[in-house]
Amino acid sequence: MKILNSVLGWAMQKRMHQIELFMKFPHQVQEELLEKLVNTAKNTEWGKKYDYKSINNLDEFKNRIPIQDYDSLREYILRVKHGEQNVLWPSEIKWFAKSSGTTSDKSKFIPVSKEALEDCHYKGGKDMLALYYKQYPESMLYSGKALVLGGSSEVNQFSKDSYYGDLSSIIIKNLPYWAEYVRIPSKETALLPKWEEKIEKVARESMHEDVTNITGVPTWLILLMKRILEISGKSNMLEVWPNMELYIHGGVSFKPYQTTFQNFFPSDKVNYLETYNASEGFFGIQDRFENNPEKEMLLMLDYGIYYEFMPMDEYGKENPKTLTLHDVKIGENYAIIISTNGGLWRYMIGDTVKFTSLDPFRIIVSGRTKYFINAFGEEVIADNTDKAIAHACEKTNAIVKEYSVAPIYLNNKEKGAHEWVIEFDKQPENIEFFSSSLDTYLKAINSDYEAKRYQDLALTEPKIHIAPEGTFYLWLKEKGKLGGQHKVPRLSNNRDVMDSLLKLIS
Repeated sequence: MKILNSVLGWAMQKRMHQIELFMKFPHQVQEELLEKLVNTAKNTEWGKKYDYKSINNLDEFKNRIPIQDYDSLREYILRVKHGEQNVLWPSEIKWFAKSSGTTSDKSKFIPVSKEALEDCHYKGGKDMLALYYKQYPESMLYSGKALVLGGSSEVNQFSKDSYYGDLSSIIIKNLPYWAEYVRIPSKETALLPKWEEKIEKVARESMHEDVTNITGVPTWLILLMKRILEISGKSNMLEVWPNMELYIHGGVSFKPYQTTFQNFFPSDKVNYLETYNASEGFFGIQDRFENNPEKEMLLMLDYGIYYEFMPMDEYGKENPKTLTLHDVKIGENYAIIISTNGGLWRYMIGDTVKFTSLDPFRIIVSGRTKYFINAFGEEVIADNTDKAIAHACEKTNAIVKEYSVAPIYLNNKEKGAHEWVIEFDKQPENIEFFSSSLDTYLKAINSDYEAKRYQDLALTEPKIHIAPEGTFYLWLKEKGKLGGQHKVPRLSNNRDVMDSLLKLIS
């Protein structure tokens, strides 16, 4: 294992030269990439529809192809899912990453080409390690095992030669043989469809291994580690995995979970690496560990993804304007638009980001285009509420496990408010002080919220419900969303999620 660790460490450092290249020449790398994408897809059905052969520059590309989302591409994707090829992308599509749905579908099925798998998702996995080894060249990460807690996959009922599943399951099923040598659990266990059964088997398979790094969504890893401690009788996870060094996370904000993980791993020698990885692509990796409280991530520019950024005041317009990396500004909120080597064209993935640096380009994920609260003009995003929760926990010695927020609408008798359902791992010493701290911090970081809260004119103080343990787990189970990347929406601009959570509580 130590020899493997040395070889892998050397290989990861070689990749750093390429990373440094796109950091130095970001605009040239992205311009060449767009030209390559358009040229590669010119003979697909989509390419012929928009006459890709005659596109000579970015302006022509932007003027010709409207902004897309899953609903607008749905019919094309369903045809590929049924076995048609050369529709959106020329290479054969056999895999579809299944993720949370839209208003018209329970699930989305994102096509994953061999180029997207090799040049984006696998490359991202390697680069996580390259960037980590740059920061910690003496790391012994691969002297032990990597625990990856992913989702499941199944055969596509429309075509016996294709499959769909969580992105993590697609990656696991296609890993090279050498990766199986350092990864746990077994492939059979990793791909189990029943989440409760998977947690039990992974716990028993992993508790006697020398695990040095773990990857997975915080919610499900917390359940796994609680089960391991129950079985083993140990008081924390370092007693189970004494050489634990790194937790790689992404998909949801880590702020509400940080204290919980530090309790599992009570050591400053355990590091936490933020990534921005979605079904549609791998976008960002934390490249700095010192002096990086925001967990900003390096925007990865050579993964076969061309980026545009839509200012949020353009969101919802018929012909919204988008910016390239040339024109973005630090601190502004942008919706990400991508064109990819998987056949997504000017596709709005639904996430919003803010730039924290322009040389090189670093970002934080600030929220979702659809997951926000703006019932009263307060424009609260997930980045606001995550920070407010973390602040309130610090002030009241609390630990939040999960939360969700929705508006209470104005009516003839009542003023508006924000209603919170919070599940605690450790309840605050004083819930009123917790609520006040949260409210005060939101005012401090969001001037629109502060204005609406002024003298309770439009919004009164938050209304908080303490949820019994397991409430959010039961909500996901009822919706058939256990495991993988599924999560309860943090923020909703309507009351559908809130009312269903309150029903569970009652």
